[in-house]
Amino acid sequence: MSADSREKSYYVTTPIYYVNDAPHIGHAYTTVAGDVLTRWHRQKGVPTWYLTGTDEHGQKVMRTADANNVAPQDWVDKLVADAWLPNWKALNIANDDFIRTTSERHTKRVQNFLQKLKDAGFIYAGKFEGPYCVGCEEFKLPGDLIDDKGQKLCPIHSKPVEIVDEDNWFFKLSDFRESLLKHYKENPEACQPESARNEVISFLEGEVRDLSISRSTFNWGIPVPWDTKQVVYVWFDALLNYATAVGLGDNPDSEGGQKFAKTWPADVHLVGKDILRFHAVIWPAMLMAAGLPVPGKVFAHGWLLVGGEKMSKSKLTGIAPSDITNHFGVDAFRYYFMRAIPFGSDGSFSWEDMGARYTSELANDFGNLASRLTAMIEKYCDGVIPAPANGGELAELLSKTVSTADNAMCALDFQGGILAIMDFCKRINLYVTETEPWVLAKDSANKAKLEEVLYNTAEGIRALAVLLHPVMPETCEKLWDSLGANTLGSISEQKIGEVANWGTLPAGSKVSKSAPLFPRLEE
Repeated sequence: MSADSREKSYYVTTPIYYVNDAPHIGHAYTTVAGDVLTRWHRQKGVPTWYLTGTDEHGQKVMRTADANNVAPQDWVDKLVADAWLPNWKALNIANDDFIRTTSERHTKRVQNFLQKLKDAGFIYAGKFEGPYCVGCEEFKLPGDLIDDKGQKLCPIHSKPVEIVDEDNWFFKLSDFRESLLKHYKENPEACQPESARNEVISFLEGEVRDLSISRSTFNWGIPVPWDTKQVVYVWFDALLNYATAVGLGDNPDSEGGQKFAKTWPADVHLVGKDILRFHAVIWPAMLMAAGLPVPGKVFAHGWLLVGGEKMSKSKLTGIAPSDITNHFGVDAFRYYFMRAIPFGSDGSFSWEDMGARYTSELANDFGNLASRLTAMIEKYCDGVIPAPANGGELAELLSKTVSTADNAMCALDFQGGILAIMDFCKRINLYVTETEPWVLAKDSANKAKLEEVLYNTAEGIRALAVLLHPVMPETCEKLWDSLGANTLGSISEQKIGEVANWGTLPAGSKVSKSAPLFPRLEE
């Protein structure tokens, strides 16, 4: 089958993260969001491709390696192996690929892309003189900087910028100013949320300078193919990862070329708002220059704040994901960050808030509901799911819940999607309270009504397990097993579009007691 005849994959990417240190929960936040979005689409039956990875070149990485008396390649190899890959595995991130900018497949494709842009007349020799922040790996405009007693500071890192004076190669970014403005005005969904799009449009309506895309004062980077004394500017190298990972520039008949045809363009690039301009200005301009389709959406989420400041390794405000998961568990971590903070806005992490939500929403509303149901089925129905019953109002509410949650999740409103699902969870709890199955069980004349109540409760929990599976995969798999729902296949095979089919859980399924889904927290 040719690539053209295959259905295009829903392609989601995270930024590739600098490996000058281990990941903190800011990195985990973006990666979990991408994972939830991708898993949701998989659960809809859509072919998907989820990419994350590491950005391993540039002055910042080189200086960190030097400070640790290690060669840059050895430094990044160790960090990727010991910190980055284990963190994503620990957080149950189901990425399809992991791109490293030091990999041969990336290096070759970057050089080929660059050569084609030069041959097409979009790259020229020039001189750069101006401020540069090594922390951001960004050439700064004078208006970007903070004045502190005569010192010019980077607003992100609060550190002095360096003045760079180099002979470099430049990309004709200014040529694409009008095309980019037209693109965002005609396609408002291409840059989200609205505040991010307004920022990009405002930037494009001002002066857009051509971009220096090489560095000549250090050598840790991809050599410029026609001028090997220079290395490719780290951002120009890094942005290409989204396309090099899926076969950019490969022969259309090759495996890489077919992968590219099936995958490109990306549907969603998730980025932090501090790197918005790179992704919403420079990156689409590079693609336009190469005659390639631009991404469907660049979504800039907000910052995680600690003590009112952006989480940062350089400011020592980074929190390792394991600091939280060791106490609350991985699925509670995933749930909290998607549930507590509107995606696209800044949000403060609080141990107290997470503890309160864990107890109220996860342990009490969700976990306790599942425990009560299995206990009652065991006690009143010999551990076997009774015959399907008419769900009535619950079935109607489930249909609305699925529709609301699906619309929200696909719009990257993770909080809205989860709230809709958890409102349904609360309604099932209320249903149990109102129908009092423990009272019905006291009189054998109520057997039919008792079994109806227990079936409807179990069927509601079956739906909850599927809907929350993209957010809390391990917990929902345990719940699926506990319900005896494996006769329907694995939980990952259940389709979002079929969740509201009331009566799906088959009679006779054997329930089993499991450990509490969300055990009481240790002090």
